[in-house]
Parts: sequence; structure tokens; C-alpha cells
Amino acid sequence: MSVRILALVGSLRAGSHNRQLAETAVKHAPAGVEITLYEGLAEVPFYNEDIDVEGSVPEAAARLRATAGQVDGFLLFSPEYNGTMPAVLKNAIDWLSRPYGAGAISGKPVAVVGTAFGQYGGVWAQDDARKAAGVAGASVLEDVKFSIPGSVTRFADTHPSDDNEVVAGLTEVIQQLSQATPAAA
Repeated sequence: MSVRILALVGSLRAGSHNRQLAETAVKHAPAGVEITLYEGLAEVPFYNEDIDVEGSVPEAAARLRATAGQVDGFLLFSPEYNGTMPAVLKNAIDWLSRPYGAGAISGKPVAVVGTAFGQYGGVWAQDDARKAAGVAGASVLEDVKFSIPGSVTRFADTHPSDDNEVVAGLTEVIQQLSQATPAAA
């Protein structure tokens, strides 16, 4: 049985370098690991307890929760927007954190990686994503990190899947994440 990992990308832009990183993770997942790139975060409404009512949860949020409930772990890809994580990623974490204590992210391992234009590769945003996922109940792999600086220039003419350093770094993160899942035990 494969370890199932759900990739959530914090950028909605079609040409996003973080989306390209997620595509690279899917393409280069080691044997025994299946990574699914989640499509549809743009349709998930902002979290609001008034609409998070059993039997009437918005379809896009219910689909996110159902998909997340079927996986063994999460790989979050976060760019840095104004020094923190994008709202779309935070919103996904919020929906997955409910119901409180029993959300789809609760107790599951989470690793956070990403790329950004700045010299640190979005580490502030990635640290914030780790914090939010941990507060949401995930088992965050605090020491599993991979931040790639200078995305605009580094990936101007090269897709991340053609960058050996990126492939090696992502493969290492995926291996550590998969080993932290109950499915690997």
C-alpha cells in the first residue's frame, strides 16, 4: 500500500513556481509514495462558522475535507505574500482544522516547503504555515524544511523538475514525510 500525500499549493497563479514545485513532487515521488496535487482551493469559501454547519457545508469545502480525510499526510507549498503565507493556504488549513479536534488534518504529518523571489525563499511564510497547521492539530515536521530563494530568476528558463538540486531536496522532504506517516509504520 502506498503512502498517500496531499499537496496544497498556496498560489493560485497558473504559472506559479510553487505549483511547479508541487508538480515536481508529484513527478518525482519515490516508489511507494503517491502525491496528489489538490485542485480547487480557489473555490473554497473563506472559513466562517456560520456556513460550517453539518449537512450544509459548501460543496468545495466538503470536497477538500473528504479528499484530505483519505490521505496519510500533507505537503504544503507556500510562497510568501507580504511576509506571510497566502490567504488561500491559511483558509485551507482553517477548513481542515474543523470540527475542532477531529479535522482532516488532525494528527497527520505535515511538511512545508516553497519558493519565493526573496533571498530567503519564503521562510517566514513557511514558518507561519507550520504554526497554523500545528495549531490546527497537525503533526508538523518542524525540522523538515526546503526553501528556494530567487524563484523568478532561478526558474525563469528552467522548470523545477529539471533542476537536480530541487529534485533532490524535494525527494528528501517527501521521504521524511512519508516515513512519518502511520502508513509507513
